[in-house]
Amino acid sequence: MSLKSIVRELKEMRDGIGNVSRGGSEGRRWRSRTRSHIAPEQAPQLPELPIEQGRWANLPPELLLDMIKRVEESETSWPSRAVVVFCASVCKSWRNITKEIVKTPEQCGRLTFPISLKQPGPRDCAIHCFIRRDPATSTYFLYYGLVPSEHEREKLLLAARKIRRATCTDFLISLASDVFSRASNTYVGKLRSNFIGTKFTIYDSQPPCEGDVQFSSRFSKKVHSKQVSAKAPVCNYSAGTVSYELNVLRTRAPRRMNCIMHSIPMSSIQEGGTAPTPTLIPISFEDQVPSHSSASKAKDTIVSDFSSTSLSEIQPSQVSEAPLVLKNKAPRWHEQLQCWCLNFRGRVTVASVKNFQLVAALEPSHNTSSAEQEKVILQFGKIAKDIFTMDYCYPLSAFQAFAICLSSFDTKPVCE
Repeated sequence: MSLKSIVRELKEMRDGIGNVSRGGSEGRRWRSRTRSHIAPEQAPQLPELPIEQGRWANLPPELLLDMIKRVEESETSWPSRAVVVFCASVCKSWRNITKEIVKTPEQCGRLTFPISLKQPGPRDCAIHCFIRRDPATSTYFLYYGLVPSEHEREKLLLAARKIRRATCTDFLISLASDVFSRASNTYVGKLRSNFIGTKFTIYDSQPPCEGDVQFSSRFSKKVHSKQVSAKAPVCNYSAGTVSYELNVLRTRAPRRMNCIMHSIPMSSIQEGGTAPTPTLIPISFEDQVPSHSSASKAKDTIVSDFSSTSLSEIQPSQVSEAPLVLKNKAPRWHEQLQCWCLNFRGRVTVASVKNFQLVAALEPSHNTSSAEQEKVILQFGKIAKDIFTMDYCYPLSAFQAFAICLSSFDTKPVCE
């Protein structure tokens, strides 16, 4: 067979295959036309109209600044401080000026907006709170104030619901007292224990600051797919761990605990150091997740699958600075009372195995003063049945302090 005849046959075979392919594609297109699928009609996009802010937005900026500043200085305690929040709710111009005037808890020592619960407490004094436990519903409520009051309305800061699972225990933390869904805008984080209740992991619904957490391309594909709701804060960022030492000999000794705060560097408690201070709580999942282009460039990321029960718990990227380590202050044995004692300065009145004080676990290489080494960063104790006090200060936030205290409510048969 000559070369020309071989080329002619190959050409005829190619043309035949092409005809069959075209015929099949035309048939599929025709069958797709005959199906009774009804596509939704896309509404035409209307131009965005400017938002009308009302007549209160036309006040002179100087007058508005002076007025809100006077309100902020005069209303220093709740519930009267709610007026400051009302000023920020009037319109956009009022909100911007109010945000400029209101300082962080580290600067002013007061809690105003929900974001204040994620910001570090004051350096020179402690913020006093108390926790009320409801055993019937396994719910814990964090209130702002020294002690419960019968006459004044209590300011609720956070609430947690205890959920027992087969291999662990979860404490879901929310801004609302009756909404604990992880898909709601009130969800702020959770606390999860291991099987025997000796180690707890604190998960935050948002990274402590921008750039602390990296995403892989696999994670970005899942985020931008239709499997995840755009309004559901489905990410949990590891913020710290709480560990309790085993009591193998079953001696009558207080619990020993230590906390490693991955989101707070050890340098934050040194002179000139600062702790991460978020400025905005994301109201949607898209506010927490970077774009696909930036996420695809991330490397060395530890990400779990959305199908797991851990709900995509994300570990923070490794940083060069060492994390802050807290340990419980060792109590002293009182011979007359025959019990272990700590100086809670009148804030704790009932003996309990749950009572503790946390101080920084510092080493000589950290170059810190003796006063800083003895400074109580968080203290927790019982004052009545199902009522406990919680006092915290810099560099912990109210959310982090509440999560650490929740670990004390879980059953620990191997630690007592």
